[in-house]
Amino acid sequence: MTGTAPFGGSGTAGVRSALLRTGAALAVAAALTGCSSDGKGTPVWTAGSSAADGTTDSERQSATTGPAPSGPPSSAGAAATPGSSAGAWKVFTDPAKTVSFEVPQDWIVQSVAPDSGALPGALKITVKDAEGGYLATLQTGLPPQPAPACADGAARDYVVVSSVPVDLPHAGGEGTIDPHVVFRVIQGYKYFGSYGITNVVGGTGGKSCALQNVVRGVAGKGDYSFGDLTVLKTLAPDQKVAPAKAFDTLDQAAKYVNEGSEFANVQRML
Repeated sequence: MTGTAPFGGSGTAGVRSALLRTGAALAVAAALTGCSSDGKGTPVWTAGSSAADGTTDSERQSATTGPAPSGPPSSAGAAATPGSSAGAWKVFTDPAKTVSFEVPQDWIVQSVAPDSGALPGALKITVKDAEGGYLATLQTGLPPQPAPACADGAARDYVVVSSVPVDLPHAGGEGTIDPHVVFRVIQGYKYFGSYGITNVVGGTGGKSCALQNVVRGVAGKGDYSFGDLTVLKTLAPDQKVAPAKAFDTLDQAAKYVNEGSEFANVQRML
């Protein structure tokens, strides 16, 4: 995809990314969670993992707009949201003025203690909706982690339902792409979905054991994330699904992206 996703509302266009400034401006984002409140294609809160296509990961991450099919897809598309529903937005800035991003006026943003092992100066910021429901977490200063090992035959099919390029500082190298805001599903007994920012290749041949919502950061700053999960994996029927989402079909996942206001607002925030 070579442009930004259109947004409705008050005529705003494009994706609003988080800015991290440490000397030079450093744009960042963190992990988001939520469930669809749309009556169409409401997710089922259970697990899932497998739906194949023949494209490479870089092609999937930069695909053009198109809804996900109801059966195993032959190609994946990046679905642009129809527009955020929030009428008013506000800017959150942390006390040290190192990070700044927009959220709907009635959403709740809180700074919390970073996880153990985070680099010095790291931030952890949670985002909730007006009712206090968790939506996302922004984390900076994450120690770089290698891609999880994937045993032979363990990889599951995954689909990029939405992929929009976003301008963020990042480290390149093997296994990375330009950063995107993505919504991806991995197939098990359900289609499990997650949104976030990433520049990490999901897998090869449309298969993966784990999809990372992480951006490899510039040298000395650590990685960072903004999304509902930092890693999306398949789940067993007895495992808790939230904050991931689970869908019975790819059509449900496409409706969440294309027709629901939650994802539109989240994508604009990211």
